[in-house]
Amino acid sequence: MELKWTLLVVLFLPSCSGCAIGFKRVQRKCVDMNKCPGKESSGSGDREFESPAGLEEYYDFETTTDMFFTTLPDMDFRSSTGSESKCEDIDECKDPDVCGTNAVCINHPGSFICECHSGYSNYGNNQSKCTEMDCDQFKSQPDAEHTPEKLKHLMSLLKNSCESLNDTHGEHFTGEQLLENLCNSTNDLLSDGNIADGETLSQFLDTVEKGMHLIGPQLKEPVTRMETHNTFAEVAVRRGQAPPSGRVTLSTDSALFNTSWETVVGESYPGFAFVALVSYKDMNSSSDQFHTMSRERSDDRERNITYQLNSKVVTVIVSNPETKRLSEPVTIIFTHEQERAESEGVAYSCVFWDETEGAWSGRDCERVWSNDTHTMCSYSHLSSFALLMALYPVQDSFELVLITRVGLVLSLLCLFLCILTFRFCRSIQGTRNSIHLHLSVCLFIADLVFLCGISSTHNQVACAAVAGLLHFFFLSAFCWMLLEGVQLYRMVVLVFHTTLKHLYVYAAGYGVPLVIVIISAVSYPRGYGTDRHCWLSLDGYFIVSFFAPVCIIVILNCFFFIITVWKLANKFSSLNPDLSKLKQIRSFTMTAVAQVCVLGGTWVFGFFLFQENGTEVMLYLFTILNSLQGALIFLMHCLLSKPVLKPNL
Repeated sequence: MELKWTLLVVLFLPSCSGCAIGFKRVQRKCVDMNKCPGKESSGSGDREFESPAGLEEYYDFETTTDMFFTTLPDMDFRSSTGSESKCEDIDECKDPDVCGTNAVCINHPGSFICECHSGYSNYGNNQSKCTEMDCDQFKSQPDAEHTPEKLKHLMSLLKNSCESLNDTHGEHFTGEQLLENLCNSTNDLLSDGNIADGETLSQFLDTVEKGMHLIGPQLKEPVTRMETHNTFAEVAVRRGQAPPSGRVTLSTDSALFNTSWETVVGESYPGFAFVALVSYKDMNSSSDQFHTMSRERSDDRERNITYQLNSKVVTVIVSNPETKRLSEPVTIIFTHEQERAESEGVAYSCVFWDETEGAWSGRDCERVWSNDTHTMCSYSHLSSFALLMALYPVQDSFELVLITRVGLVLSLLCLFLCILTFRFCRSIQGTRNSIHLHLSVCLFIADLVFLCGISSTHNQVACAAVAGLLHFFFLSAFCWMLLEGVQLYRMVVLVFHTTLKHLYVYAAGYGVPLVIVIISAVSYPRGYGTDRHCWLSLDGYFIVSFFAPVCIIVILNCFFFIITVWKLANKFSSLNPDLSKLKQIRSFTMTAVAQVCVLGGTWVFGFFLFQENGTEVMLYLFTILNSLQGALIFLMHCLLSKPVLKPNL
C-alpha cells in the first residue's frame, strides 16, 4: 500500500516546467503528452489544467533522456526504462559499506535501516553504522570500597542505559534525560565534598567522560546546554551521510573551546559526530590534592614553588576514539578565578589531569598568551584541563631583612629590660604593673619566635608549631592590653585602687587566647603554616581566627578609654578634685591609648604582610612598628615613669 501511494504522488508531482509529469506547458496551460504511441491517453482528447502555484519550489528534479530522479524524504526510487515506465525502489543495502560490518542492512521501500549485532549500537540512529558497546566500563571495581555512593549510583544508571540500547522492549532514557541525570549527579558529588583524593577524582572524571560518549550520540538537537549549581555542559552534535567540516566552538561560563570538526570526527565516521565541554564550578576548592603537580617537577619543593588553581576544571569529550595524539591542537581560553597577571612571583601553567599520577601534568600543554583576566592554552590531546598559577617565592631585599632583624633585636632588648623592671621594682608593684609584666612577656616570646621561626617552612610540623605559638602569644598580648583598659575604667568609674582578682586576670589573659587557638586547631589543623610563612593560612578565612578577636579587643578598648576620659573630664571639673591622683590616671590613660594605637596599628599593616599581593611599603611599615613596640613600652612605662625613676618620692 505504501508503494502505491508513493507512485501516485510521484506521478502527479510537477516537472521542471511546473506541470505534472506527462504534461507540458502550452500557453500557460498544461497539455497531455502522448508518450505511448498507438495507445489512447487516459482522458478524452488533450486534458488541460492549471499547475499548482508555487509547488515546484519544494522539490528537486533531474531529467535525462531515459529516466528521471526525484528527492523525497527517506524514499529512494528511480524509474525503469522502457515504454511502460514505473518507479523502482533503490536497494541501498547492495552497498556493503552502508551499515558496515557490525550490522545487518534491511531494505525498505524508499529507505533502509541498520540492525546492529549484539554488543553494538548506533544509539537510535537507524541509518548510521554501529559501534561496539562496552557496558561493563560502568561497573564499579570490586576493590573500590572508597567510591562515593552517589558515584556508584551514577555508574549504575549509565550501565543500565547502555544495556537498554540493545533491548528494544526495555525502558529507554532520552539523551536529554541522561545528560540531566549526569549533571545532577556531578552537582551532588561536588556539593557534598565526596571527591577528596586523587584516585576518586580520576574515577569521577573518567565516569563523566565515558558517560558523555554514551549520551552525546543520543542528543537530538544540534546544540544542547545543561547547567546546575556546580556543573555546566554544552554538547554539539552533527549527523549525515558525509562527515561535517569547518570550525566548532563551545563555551561555558568559564572557558571557551575551539577545534575543527575534522579533529572531532577522526579517521572513522559512523554517521554522527559530537563534541562536549563540561565545566565544574566548585572543584577548584574541594581539596588540596587539586593544587599539586606530578613528580615531573620534583624540584618545585626545593625551590619552594606552590601551585594554585586559577580556573574552573573542564573536561573535553569528542566522538573521535583516538584522542591521545590529535591531528591538530585544540585551544581553550580560561577565565581567571583571580584577576592577576603574570609577574616576577606568578606564572601560569596549562595542565591536564594525569590519572596515572593522580596529579596535574603539563606534558604536551602550551600556553599561547595570558593577561590578568584570561589565558589561552593549546593541547595536542584531550582530557580534563585547568589553569594552574605557580607562585614563586619573592626574596626579601637585604634592606628589609636587615631592618627586621635589627628592629626585633632592639625590641627584644627593651622588652627584657621592661620585664626586669616590672618584676623587681618594688615601688610600682600592683595590678596594673602585673598587667604590664605579662604584656611584656607575651610580646617578648612572640618577637623571639617571630625572629627565629617565621621562615622555617622547610619543616611542616615545626612551621605549624611556630604559627600556633605566634597565634597564642599575639592574642594574649592584646588580651592583657584589654585588661589594662578595664583596670583604668574601674579606677576612674568605680572606686580608686580597685583591683582585679588574679584568677580572673589570668583566665582572660591566657585562657581566652588558649581556647581560641585550640578551637582553631581542631576545626582546621592545616591552617597553621603556609608554604611561604609560618603563620596562619589564608585558605577558608582561617586568618579571621586572629583578626576577629583583635578587632573586638580594640573596639572594646576604645569604648573603655572613651568612658574613662569622659569620667576624668567630669572629675576635673568637680568642686574638690583630687588633682594628683587624677593627673596620674590621666597619664596612665594616655600611655594606654598610645600603646593600643601602636600595637593595633602594627597589625593593620600586618594583615597585608602575609597576603600574596602585599606591597613592599606594607612590609616596611609592619617591620618598623613591630620593632617600636618593645621600645615604646620601655620608654613609657620605665624611662618616663616617675615611680620607677624616683621610687622614694
